[in-house]
Amino acid sequence: MASLMEMKEIFRSADAVCFDVDSTVIREEGIDELAKFCGVGDAVAEMTRRAMGGTVTFKAALTARLGLIRPSYEQVQKLISDNPPQLTPGIRELVSRLHQRGVQVFLVSGGFQSIVEHVAVQLNIPTANVFANRLKFYFNGEYAGFDETQPTAESGGKGKVITHLKEQFQFKKVVMIGDGATDMEACPPGDCFIGFGGNVIRKQVKEKAKWYITHFDELLKELEER
Repeated sequence: MASLMEMKEIFRSADAVCFDVDSTVIREEGIDELAKFCGVGDAVAEMTRRAMGGTVTFKAALTARLGLIRPSYEQVQKLISDNPPQLTPGIRELVSRLHQRGVQVFLVSGGFQSIVEHVAVQLNIPTANVFANRLKFYFNGEYAGFDETQPTAESGGKGKVITHLKEQFQFKKVVMIGDGATDMEACPPGDCFIGFGGNVIRKQVKEKAKWYITHFDELLKELEER
């Protein structure tokens, strides 16, 4: 197991940094916002808490939550236009600094492609660097399920994405940053996990993560060390 000093060195010399999105890159949980928008906020928020705590499988929780919400294509688009995701303070500067250093930045999320791509555009991250769940709709725009073949649709999926990135790009050092159990589980194959508690603190993650931060300025300072 790497020490904190070794983890900081891995971060400073990383080829790629993968960020979780909900409650990490953005302040809210996208699925909870969608649920509120569709009038089933309380029931879905409770399911999200259980999923993030790691007590149910991610796919089971996602299936159940979406079964309650049943969002139409129109509702998803209206959510993005009326209540766009709010970026977490410091993330824009951190991503910009990583880009300046030639580090590839990826968004790896259990949230939804359409919302995460909107976030990626704001951060100048290519949409090809987005790995997220895809909602499916019938020709009339009604909810038709989600793409269960996406790695992010199941527990352990973020680790599968990192393995894929290492194989495709020959990355030697990949860092995962996020607030939840699914992010922590991605290391290994990720080389370093940084727990983030700037929006919400997950007890399990705070207790187990060797490196835990509450503001992205802490990572910007690390990059200035070198």
